[in-house]
Parts: sequence; structure tokens; C-alpha cells
Amino acid sequence: MKWNAADLADMSGRSVIVTGANSGIGREAASRFSLAGASVTLAVRDVTKGEVAAASMIGQVSVRALDLTDLRSVHAFVEGTSGSIDILVANAGVMAVPEQRTSDGFEMQIGTNHLGHFALANLLLPLVRDRIIVVSSELHRRGHIDLNDLNWQRRRYRAWDAYAQSKLANLLFVTELDRRLRTVGSPVRAIAVHPGYASTSLQSHTGRAALTAAMNLGNRLLAQSVSMGALPTLYAASVDVPGASYVGPSGVLHLRGYPSLGVTSQRARDAATASSLWTMSEQLVGVAWPFD
Repeated sequence: MKWNAADLADMSGRSVIVTGANSGIGREAASRFSLAGASVTLAVRDVTKGEVAAASMIGQVSVRALDLTDLRSVHAFVEGTSGSIDILVANAGVMAVPEQRTSDGFEMQIGTNHLGHFALANLLLPLVRDRIIVVSSELHRRGHIDLNDLNWQRRRYRAWDAYAQSKLANLLFVTELDRRLRTVGSPVRAIAVHPGYASTSLQSHTGRAALTAAMNLGNRLLAQSVSMGALPTLYAASVDVPGASYVGPSGVLHLRGYPSLGVTSQRARDAATASSLWTMSEQLVGVAWPFD
């Protein structure tokens, strides 16, 4: 069965937060959520761009500032959040960027893609009623978690390896988060998704002109559309799937096609690494599991 956006359940009365929703997959998913009746918050670093995105959407859409590279911004966002949240979509991310640091000194990719979302999700968790959806990537399969140098302070920096590590961290976060939720008897589910190879602006910030040009060409010739890339997120928000599921395209090499349940790498399901990464993440961001 080809599940598509028309199959998205009625979301009237439900509240959704989508990070990085001013462009690409986040924007497409947010637009579909609002069209289905949800009250949607675009949590974005650039509020002006967020307002432009919101103006193109139908329904209840608000825009709020959130910079995942700055823990002060994460805390401010949480402090300004009230009421329940049905679905939190941890979508924002950077890919293969030149070596740089967040405001808190983290390597940019692990800081944005994992640590910022780790802090946000744990701080918001007491308000979440249904699902936390984390956007990862098939490139997690080449990733390795170096718990001795998570922030690339001693290793020679390699942009793609840093990206793969951050995407593997996303999945280990979902693995441990869902385990913890089950342990405390919470009805909330943690679900991972990936968009396959989708044509977005994510590939345009490598800092290397030749690579960016090649990736832009790949977007035009090989990638599926943004609307197709957003389907796994919509599917995970709408279909009754188990916690710790991994949803992505069902086509060749899982790069294209309609969403279905998939299988992560063995490393992404390693419980010991997931637990150790969780502990380290708590220490780095200063945010603990809220249900102890």
C-alpha cells in the first residue's frame, strides 16, 4: 500500500512542534500538519524566514525562536511553552558543514543534530502526550560513536564522519528514550524517521563549492521531492507504529519511495552505547531525565 499525505489522520485539536520548519522537510511536514487541523509551532532559528513559511500555510500556525546551537535559546523556548504537546518533531539539522563550534563549545553537527534536541526533548517531555519523532538519516550506517571524543576535539575533523556520528546519535537517543518511557509506563512513544534522498537545502552548506555543486546536481537528477521526503515524518505522526520504530522510504536502497517500517544498523540498537551516550549527553547539556 502506498501511504501518502492524503492518508494523514485528522489532527484537529492536536498540537505539534516542528524544529527547523522554515524550509525543506520540516516546512512541508508542518504545512501538512496544519492542513490536517493541528495547531503547529514552527520552532526556527530565523524567525523572519519562519514567518514567511507560516504565511504559506493554512490553519493555526505560530512561529517561535529556537536556536539549537545555543542552550540558552533552548531553555528560553521551553520556558515560553505552556499547555500540552501532542507531537514533538526533532527535524532541524545541519549536514557535512566545515568544522565549527556551537555557542556552548560542541562540534556543530553533534551539537545541533543531537545535543540541542536531546536537551529540548527532555525539558519538554513532561508536556508531551503522544510522540517524539526524531529525523535521522541512512548515513547513520557509516557512523561511529566516539564517547572519548564526541565533540571532535582530538580527532582530525571529517565533516561526513561527524554527520554520520550525529545521525547515529539520533537513533541511539530514540533507542534509550523509548526504553526509559516504557520503564516509567509512559504512553509517549519515541520514533525515528529518515527521508531517504530528498531534494532540500540541507546539502547546500558544505562550505566547499565543488561538493555543493555536485550535491545540487544530485538533487535535480536523483533525489525525490521534498513532499515525498516528508512522508516518513507524517507517517510516524499518524500511523499506530511501535515505539523505537524506524520509518523511511521503501524503495531501492531506501532512498526513494513511500514510507514503511525499516531496520536500523546494529550499532543504532546497541543498548549499552545508547545508555552511555545518554549519560554523557546529560552531562554535556546539563539536562537530566525528568522522571527520576
